[in-house]
Amino acid sequence: VHTQVFCFFAGGVRLVDGPNNCSGRVEVYYAGQWGTVCDDDWDLLDAKVVCRALGCGVALEAPDQAHFGQGRGEIWLKDVQCSGNEGSLLGCSSDGLGSHNCGHSEDAAAICEGQSADLTVRLVDGPNRCSGRVEVYQDGSWGTVCDDNWALLDAQVVCRELSCGPATEAPHQAHFGEGSGSILLDDVACMGSEGSLLECSSGGIGNHDCGHDEDASVTCMMGKSQVRLVNGPNNCSGRVEVFDSGQWGTVCDDDWDQRDAQVMCRELGCGEALEAFGSARFGKGSGSISLDDLACSGSEVSLLQCPHSGLGNHDCGHHEDAGVTCAGEINVLRLVNGPNNCSGRVEVFHSGQWGTVCDDDWDLLDAKVVCRALGCGVALEAPDQAHFGQGRGEIWLKDVQCSGNEGSLLGCSSDGLGSHNCGHSEDAAAICEGQSADLTVRLVDGPNRCSGRVEVYQDGSWGTVCDDNWAVLDAQVVCRELSCGPATEAPHQAHFGEGSGSILLDDVACMGSEGSLLECSSGGIGNHDCGHDEDASVTCMMGKSQSTITVDKNSLCSEELRII
Repeated sequence: VHTQVFCFFAGGVRLVDGPNNCSGRVEVYYAGQWGTVCDDDWDLLDAKVVCRALGCGVALEAPDQAHFGQGRGEIWLKDVQCSGNEGSLLGCSSDGLGSHNCGHSEDAAAICEGQSADLTVRLVDGPNRCSGRVEVYQDGSWGTVCDDNWALLDAQVVCRELSCGPATEAPHQAHFGEGSGSILLDDVACMGSEGSLLECSSGGIGNHDCGHDEDASVTCMMGKSQVRLVNGPNNCSGRVEVFDSGQWGTVCDDDWDQRDAQVMCRELGCGEALEAFGSARFGKGSGSISLDDLACSGSEVSLLQCPHSGLGNHDCGHHEDAGVTCAGEINVLRLVNGPNNCSGRVEVFHSGQWGTVCDDDWDLLDAKVVCRALGCGVALEAPDQAHFGQGRGEIWLKDVQCSGNEGSLLGCSSDGLGSHNCGHSEDAAAICEGQSADLTVRLVDGPNRCSGRVEVYQDGSWGTVCDDNWAVLDAQVVCRELSCGPATEAPHQAHFGEGSGSILLDDVACMGSEGSLLECSSGGIGNHDCGHDEDASVTCMMGKSQSTITVDKNSLCSEELRII
């Protein structure tokens, strides 16, 4: 008997309740929900795998005993034993998913070098990460900031520190709700140019005469969206919620379809909509149901611009809450056409499209900001004159002058977005230490970075791989190299479209355990007898964010989820 089995996997691991995305309690996504990891046998090798999978650099510590607070719900893993080379925590030896004898007082954690675990800042209880109540981290816990003298210059520093664009508002009086616990800062007086809120003048850590009814808030330009996705594996997949009248409410699935989902994904900068779910696919919400009978054309900028029955008007229950899975998050900054994600032509996302940066006054301080914003470590070079090829379309920035401490390139001084007298022969670039600029691998033209046509980098350009003898063992090496989990498919015949230019590898024969595709046996760089209609492809488990397949009910799909 055959039936439809839906397999869902995205994200896989996260760090929560720490000072930043690279330090916190370890949580794993399985069977539709997040759960913690027991600290039995937890050590630095295990933390190393987590840090690498999240792009957070080297593991510094592997704290135990709920160092960042106790989680709730499931405990998914116990007795994790990684060698340190795995691409995913779920690829390490363990007692099996859901098998444990632990309590949440034993929740494991990780501290990676990707961001400092010192006092830092976040915005909470707002519509997204760029709008909310201001909180800073000190001595293992978060505390609020008093709104005495709180102004737009102070908010400007917070927005820059979080790479959220310019500040638009600096609300007072617990605009996003009252916090709890300590009030850590009062009488903040920023000049507006500081690299961190902690560099601003204040009354000192812990000194205040306020209550939580005076908690300060911030709204940044990138935080003016009034929608979010929650209870999914990442920020681009989950239950749809709308912020109205000071609270979050869900959206009813009546008439909810792909066009509505497309508007939602675009508004969040999450790429294309993969699927529009109904029937509370990501769990039932609570509180208000804000929207019903949405009828988007698909071209609207915001979900609230679509025709609907009116805010708060509905005939639904939370068992009808709508959900969305989008292709993936789009950053406001990227490096393209280089050998890896940490070297290439600098491009900025603005007004719905990517554009380049002119190299006038471009230097290592500017590149430093780019590298830090992308989690790519130290800036090594700041090439000019279209070093990684000429871009197309808009040129968004010119005469960029960073101090090197800004959280985002858009926080640096410039002539203003879209103001320039340059051509694409002057496109700026950056080379960061985050990845080697040697020959490497990528997956392109698929639904996300973990699924697509295989390409390798040689002598300044990308080339494809021929599918002669291409198999899952070869795909396994690619997926591991990209930290994309286990390989699930190794398609032939240009499954994700034909590439162009060189064909660099043929007759690849991996054992499956190699650390890089280049360590596998092959016919040698550039030696082949193929055409681009034979370009090899790969789909990794972390690239199967949305798939529906037909299998025996207890066969492939359920077995894969059990093993990984």
